[in-house]
Amino acid sequence: MRPTLSWTPAEAPPPGSTDLRPVVQALSAGGVLVLSGAGISTESGIPDYRGEGGSLSRHTPMTYQDFTADAGARRRYWARSHLGWRTFGGARPNTGHRAVAAFGRHGLLSGVITQNVDGLHQAAGSEGVVDLHGRLDRVVCLACGAFSPRRELARRLEEANEGFAPVAAAINPDGDADLTDEQVGDFRVVSCTVCGGVLKPDVVFFGEAVPPKRVAHCRELVREARTLLVLGSSLTVMSGLRFVRQAAQAGLPVLIVNRDTTRGDGLALTRVALPLGEALAHAADRLGVPLDVVDGDEEPAGPGADERSP
Repeated sequence: MRPTLSWTPAEAPPPGSTDLRPVVQALSAGGVLVLSGAGISTESGIPDYRGEGGSLSRHTPMTYQDFTADAGARRRYWARSHLGWRTFGGARPNTGHRAVAAFGRHGLLSGVITQNVDGLHQAAGSEGVVDLHGRLDRVVCLACGAFSPRRELARRLEEANEGFAPVAAAINPDGDADLTDEQVGDFRVVSCTVCGGVLKPDVVFFGEAVPPKRVAHCRELVREARTLLVLGSSLTVMSGLRFVRQAAQAGLPVLIVNRDTTRGDGLALTRVALPLGEALAHAADRLGVPLDVVDGDEEPAGPGADERSP
């Protein structure tokens, strides 16, 4: 079965608003749990999946089923991802990431769950972030379970594919680059240095389940929160939507900041249809929360960035 990549609302969703007051009021009360999606990273140069010009209009993401079953699919993936990593790794936190980090430093948040794999929340200074879909800066062996830094794999792939430098048509939210089969050519994939097994980025592919313990932890965060604030997510896939449904069923206020319609609009008190960086900067200003630059704020999220152990 193919993963859900899009959805069509059964009825007209509620219109978006430009009124930030509900968001400001929720933050001022504290206990806000942030759930972020690809839309918060677009201002860092990382495209989203479904917004205007989103990558799904031209690109079908790699699925777990294809990656594990087909050596040719893995070769194409690693060729594209190796090239994409060079660009992806240069991304830096934007105003939206910095605002979330500032809210956290000032005790307004109960936690941050991100659907992104770019590590930009941590690079901006947020602590205790739950990477729902994993981190692109780490690699796991599907045979023995050994973890290794992505930068180490990048070095090995460079050595195995000297001179590999095609020009990609675009870079996607998962770090995958758009390349033709001709550009992929005879790209060489390397294996696990521990057991020779198949390597995979430590991210949740489409069609792959989020680890149960991680889901349970996120559900606990929802139970402990006063408000769920969704930032830059279309909530198309169940991995994020389930927490919105949980919050709504428990009577927890759900607020969404996203320029486009989301699958969770009908469960939210409001959807603020403003650019994320602008909206969060205005909210911070109204709350008197400065967007201080902290250690790591200006560091790239990819090669050389913080690579945490499991």
